[in-house]
Amino acid sequence: MPPILLPASAAAFAPRSTPNVVLGSKVERWLTETLKRTNRVKRPLNSVPQHFRCLTETLSHPSAIWTLCSLMLPKAPESELRKDENPLVEALFNHQMVAIEAYIVHVDMVSQHEVAFKLTPETIEALVDYHKDIHSVDTAAATWNWSEKEVQLKKLQDDFKQAVNRFVYRTTAIALEGLEEDGAGELLRGKSDEVRSAIMGLFLPLLPPPPRVVDVVRPTPLLPSSTGAENWWQPTMSQRQHTSMDSWRMVPSSPNTASSDANSSMWASMGMNEMQLPSPSSSFSETYSTECDSPPQFYSAPMTTAPYTAAMTTAPIPQLPLPSTLLQQQCSTSMGFGGFDWGRYQDFALPFAM
Repeated sequence: MPPILLPASAAAFAPRSTPNVVLGSKVERWLTETLKRTNRVKRPLNSVPQHFRCLTETLSHPSAIWTLCSLMLPKAPESELRKDENPLVEALFNHQMVAIEAYIVHVDMVSQHEVAFKLTPETIEALVDYHKDIHSVDTAAATWNWSEKEVQLKKLQDDFKQAVNRFVYRTTAIALEGLEEDGAGELLRGKSDEVRSAIMGLFLPLLPPPPRVVDVVRPTPLLPSSTGAENWWQPTMSQRQHTSMDSWRMVPSSPNTASSDANSSMWASMGMNEMQLPSPSSSFSETYSTECDSPPQFYSAPMTTAPYTAAMTTAPIPQLPLPSTLLQQQCSTSMGFGGFDWGRYQDFALPFAM
């Protein structure tokens, strides 16, 4: 889309001047009928220059003011409005009708086929006064106070003044059908709603500054060397190993004179129900004699040659005396549970002791 060029009279704060009119080589029939209807003095419209001269003179007339739309605005700030049970009474006493008037600054019937309107100085002044006396008060009351609030409010008013002076409404050239006598006119075909929305979009609220971002200070995680939190980890594995080893009350695998004195008190304090000794496997059982004068007989545990147990069975296992030896050495009722001589526990080397 090519850029839209407007005349200097459409710039902000520019005074009104003769509108810029561009017509094509052939004039539309509806434009010819509109010019004949609005001119009191009958003048020939048989060529493009005649249409150009007639349209330019009509739109340059001081009374060629168009009413774009009407706005219903409050008469005072919200805190000063009259309160009444009847909404009609409130509307009559608290609101006013402001007509948005403009004049034509540009007519293009060749490329864009559009018409450009600029607000009149009276309309601009009315809108600026309303923004300063009513809108600014309401929007300031709706926001909290901060140090630069007045500066921002003043800037808001200046920005609105600039925006309303730069405001130019462009619409299709068919809007010239609303042309009346002496160049005045109104927008037809619902174009007034577009102007109303555009004007109300210029009234911006006063926005407070965004909240400052506060850095959240998080506590530093405690390392194992820290002394802050106690018992933040538990050596459960080592405790379980010590507990299991203490509960078995392990004894040495071979007789030792030095350790017998230290462990004698431990064995003396244990009863039969505390000692848990598994019975020998059935593969080791042999027939033996119960005679007391028979020579002692011994047996050895079989050695395994499996590859996965070679490292565990290379050491020789101490030999155990047969029960016949016990009968040969002590054949009396002292072999009962109550009279067993626990002082001879070193004579028995247990292969399953750890």
